[in-house]
Amino acid sequence: MTVNGIDIFYREAGPENAPVVLLPHGYPCSSYEFRNLMPGLADRWRLLAPDFPGAGYSATPDDFDYSFDGYASLLDGFVKTLGVQRFALYLHDFGSPIGTRLAIKAPERIAALIIQNGDIPYEDALGPKYAEIEKTWRLPLSEMRLKVAEAINEETFRGEFLNDVRPELARQIPPDLWKLHWSLMTPKRKEVAIDLIAGLKENRAWFPQHRNYLAKHRPPTLIVWGPQDGYMPEKSARAYLRNLPDAELHLLDGGHWLLETNLDEVLSLVRDFLGRVHSPDKISNRRGASVN
Repeated sequence: MTVNGIDIFYREAGPENAPVVLLPHGYPCSSYEFRNLMPGLADRWRLLAPDFPGAGYSATPDDFDYSFDGYASLLDGFVKTLGVQRFALYLHDFGSPIGTRLAIKAPERIAALIIQNGDIPYEDALGPKYAEIEKTWRLPLSEMRLKVAEAINEETFRGEFLNDVRPELARQIPPDLWKLHWSLMTPKRKEVAIDLIAGLKENRAWFPQHRNYLAKHRPPTLIVWGPQDGYMPEKSARAYLRNLPDAELHLLDGGHWLLETNLDEVLSLVRDFLGRVHSPDKISNRRGASVN
């Protein structure tokens, strides 16, 4: 489909009139990361997972704003183009700051949050791998970008997907993840990746807005987390409880890519949660009340 003049690929599953779950992807991935989750929810929910510009099978225009703000605006255009007015948000990896920006634009659209190893807005609860990124922030911008560029290759993609999980879990993570996404890399897309990773420094100043949104609106929230994550370990998940004290927190025996290693557990938790806060029955009841 075309969104804001850009050719956007997206995956869709479930009935068109069912309650919507929006699935913004992380880095260095695409909507492919949700390929196994979507069929498991499609009997009761409508799942929508777009590829961002510069990722997956979407276009990579020269004049797009490749930043968290730019992606949030694109995501806003995506749901508006589809006529979606209310949805649950699945926040994972870079999809978390992007999706939260979307939530801040119109909080009334957000029925619920599912947070799964998302990039957190708590400086003191980041994992040791994040410190390696922060070291580059002390460099002049041109040197920082060169340092980031050195880390964008197939081997580092593999490391991003394996990301500190135990060997027996690592064997469950298919090489398609890094092979596919590295095969889609182009010189332009490498610049996009550099922009995004370098943009983490500026994103740090946005943390208070993220926290304020959570504390003020407190949407129903499920936190499902893989602690074997060098960027976002267990303390990262628990940090959300500062602003979301009523959130449901589940720590699973996995890492950053739980949908590869712990799919059945995640599906069970998500189905139960959505069934209570964003189910077809609840949508029907609200519609009936508005008519009466």
